[in-house]
Amino acid sequence: MIGLVNRRDTSLMLVVALVWGLNFLAIDLGRGDVPPLLFLAVRFVLVVFPAVLVVPRPDVPWRTLALVGTFMSIGQFGFLYLSMSLGLPPGLAALVLQAQVMFTVVIAAVALRERPTPLQVGGVVLGGVGLVVVGVGRGGDVPLVALLLCLLGALSWGIGNVVSRAAKVPGGLGLTVWSGVVVPVPLLALSLLLDGPSGVADGLAAFGWEAWVSTLYTAALASLVGYGIFNSLLARNPAAAVVPWVLLVPPIAVTASWLLLGDVPTPGEAVGGLVVVLGALVAMKGGRPRVPESVDAGEETASPVGEECAAGREG
Repeated sequence: MIGLVNRRDTSLMLVVALVWGLNFLAIDLGRGDVPPLLFLAVRFVLVVFPAVLVVPRPDVPWRTLALVGTFMSIGQFGFLYLSMSLGLPPGLAALVLQAQVMFTVVIAAVALRERPTPLQVGGVVLGGVGLVVVGVGRGGDVPLVALLLCLLGALSWGIGNVVSRAAKVPGGLGLTVWSGVVVPVPLLALSLLLDGPSGVADGLAAFGWEAWVSTLYTAALASLVGYGIFNSLLARNPAAAVVPWVLLVPPIAVTASWLLLGDVPTPGEAVGGLVVVLGALVAMKGGRPRVPESVDAGEETASPVGEECAAGREG
């Protein structure tokens, strides 16, 4: 792994990994009786406002921002929150979401004709094996549907990565904030559809201090502060020196979930999760995908399996 520029940057990246790892516990601890999609809608209201008043909008069409917001926020986090509401532990959710790296490689190969390197193919296969092990070895109190919903969240994240790359959307805090503008209203509509007006009203009434602390943590610390620090590190360090540190997030989430919530992973979850993370690391370190000769070499850009894969808002 390429080293970061100095100890300060290393410390900052460790802080980001810790914030993002604990974010999964914050989601779980704050949900209470609030419907998951309503809970998420409130989070994104705080992500967007008042930041939208001071953060410049990326120089991309609204359609692109809407697509990124749909896949990287509504899809990713919507499925994640639903899966956790159905019983997926925070640590296991953090592990399963890393499948987004493998999904990104596959989707980019199909949609962008970026042929993955042999090492990236190996990482995808390894990650797939890990997911199977997690599915087979999961604890009896973890419903299969919750695991599948989290996988759909990882798939949506992967699609968002490829949409962002294809449109050459500049990353950073601006993308987080402005793509989030399209998020709260659809989530509220979906919550009204799934939970009914009375369920939404009861959920708002149940929004106690735990839910507010959780929402402030996920919106302010995880989304705005965490992503702001992460992108500042990418600005002064090679992506290869920054991105792999994100793979500390699942072990932190698993360990914190174990110590604070008593969620002890089964042997299958532990081994499978380790294989998933290893597969993600291999895919990320697999080098630049090969672009067909028909594509103008001057139009080639960096691999999406890198900062775009791992720089999404963790949890």
